Amino acid sequence: MKPSSFDAAALKAELVAKHGEAQRARIDRGVDQVLALWNEGDGDAAAFIREQFLSDAKALDATFARLERLFEQLDGHMNELGRELQWYSDLDLGPLLPVEPLLASYDPSANVTSDLFRAKAGFVVLLNFPLTTLAERVEQGPKWTRRQWAESKLTSRFNRRVPAEIEQESSRVIAAAGLYIAEYNVWMHHLVDARGNRPFPKGLRLISHWNLRDELKGDYTDPNGMAKQRMILQVMERIVTQTIPAAVIDNPRLDWDPVTNAVTVAPPETVEEDAPAREAKPKGAPEMAPEPDTRYAHLLAVFQAGRKADPYSPVAPTRIARSFELMREIPEERVKALLTQVLESPVVPRVAKEIEARLGRKLGPQDLWYPGFKPGGKRPEAELDALTRKRYPTAAAFAKDMPRILQGLGFTREKASWLAARIQVDASRGAGHAQQALRRGDFPHLRTRVEKGGMNYKGYNIAVHEFGHNVEQVFSLYSVDHTLLTGVPNSAFTEALAFVFQARDLELLGLGKPDAAAERERVLNDFWQTWEIAGVALVDMAVWHWMYEHPDAKPAELRDAVVAISRDVWNRYYAPVLGSEGTALLGIYSHMISYPLYLPDYPLGHLIAFQIEEHLRTHGPLGAEFERMATYGAVTPDQWMIHATGAPVSADALLHATEAALKK
Repeated sequence: MKPSSFDAAALKAELVAKHGEAQRARIDRGVDQVLALWNEGDGDAAAFIREQFLSDAKALDATFARLERLFEQLDGHMNELGRELQWYSDLDLGPLLPVEPLLASYDPSANVTSDLFRAKAGFVVLLNFPLTTLAERVEQGPKWTRRQWAESKLTSRFNRRVPAEIEQESSRVIAAAGLYIAEYNVWMHHLVDARGNRPFPKGLRLISHWNLRDELKGDYTDPNGMAKQRMILQVMERIVTQTIPAAVIDNPRLDWDPVTNAVTVAPPETVEEDAPAREAKPKGAPEMAPEPDTRYAHLLAVFQAGRKADPYSPVAPTRIARSFELMREIPEERVKALLTQVLESPVVPRVAKEIEARLGRKLGPQDLWYPGFKPGGKRPEAELDALTRKRYPTAAAFAKDMPRILQGLGFTREKASWLAARIQVDASRGAGHAQQALRRGDFPHLRTRVEKGGMNYKGYNIAVHEFGHNVEQVFSLYSVDHTLLTGVPNSAFTEALAFVFQARDLELLGLGKPDAAAERERVLNDFWQTWEIAGVALVDMAVWHWMYEHPDAKPAELRDAVVAISRDVWNRYYAPVLGSEGTALLGIYSHMISYPLYLPDYPLGHLIAFQIEEHLRTHGPLGAEFERMATYGAVTPDQWMIHATGAPVSADALLHATEAALKK
């Protein structure tokens, strides 16, 4: 808010007279940047600007260096505090105390930017360093020095001035949604069919959506796999439509037929010994009462909290705009065009025909997650579980094996030891995640799920993926030239680098080396996975647009909208290939609830990962190339990709390779 009765032109002329004509452009830009966010309560803007404008190059360099060091410490310690506050809600350390969700929802960093504006440090940055637009970074960035890139990151943290209480509320509702998702488990042994059969083994507890999806993938090698897959699809559908009985969520004391939705008390001998203490029959609620749209109440809360920041973000006045313009630095329309290019590609029905030939049947909705192009897709899940449980009975066992894994990926012995020493491994309450460090001296944390009998293949597969995140996080913090550039351009890039690790999970278990046939399988697998998640991302994007168009919606109305959007995207792109017109399966991804607008990063990550893999096929070793890419820092997406692979972000590499693979 520009101060009233303020003559900006006169002040600029005064500063030019004092500091010289050579400083005019800096003065014009700096004064405008300060006044755009200065409030009446901030005091005398002219006096501040006169005092804090720096024209001496040495003083400017010293100020930049001081700010870079201090912000590393500030961000790093705030990140550590947040990790400690979420320690018990994130990790599998037993039942939560009532206070834990309250602590997890508190974000100690929520006040930082607001406080830095009040302390005027934020205005020093805006006065002396350029706040660039995405268009400027894209157009001018290729000619910038590394110092200029670092300056752009320094100022970007002050591109909006959101009140601390709004930031805190957003952190609180996202944490609550995350805890809801982390505890959303289905005890599979207690799924029964019309004859009372229990297709799944005792003790199998799967989190939605990750483990449900991965179990479905593993069932392709099971003689009874089709029946199990259909049951999982029915569970997913009921979660999305909120017709799942609330009482069966994370409750092994009730049996549930997901087809008829009938609920009965589980016979005592079927109940798992380590089952959490819960009443078989909740007081005051019929056993078949559906979940009361809790899923969508959380999503609405995340939306409403995020919307409160809109008036304070003139550079990107919606959560959608901030997600694409500020966080991804790729316009939404370009992302949508990339996803649509994959979904509408003429290779889709040709890949589907190959899958049909392998399965010997028409495709169904479960084949959205067909894993048969991967070598592991041909192995029984039980065989893989036995291997991983034996090797990794605890999270500590995985940590101990990290140097060997890294050497298997092409890192030198010395680099593998250096990396492993900087990554902590924890047993996760949820499906797993990687938590980065933001200060040299602190270390990233790898979280993965470890069941009572050891890490099953699902947990191992996720652990290898998260390990890729962690290795990127170590390189992009400890080896980048400016800590202001810590990280990668956006989440899609760290996902891409994690996919590079994850694609080699079976090779790291000693289950196959890539050859020409394996390379063809890799291409087809990458295409099918990208096709699958591209539609999910479109659903996520459309749901946020719907919420902005209906800001006063109730949870039930949002539920109906998500179901309708999911069905529309399915009918348009998937029903012609997989049938089941009208299914709401695309709405099952848990990210939609607890990670606002994160899902587009997955298909982008697949496209980026494929470009990286194509580069790695002719450049190596993997370890050295991975390090070279990950140490480039958080520049714009196309600038990073040109440095990494020689070409900007594109779907062309994947589509051309898929076309070639189909001809082989």
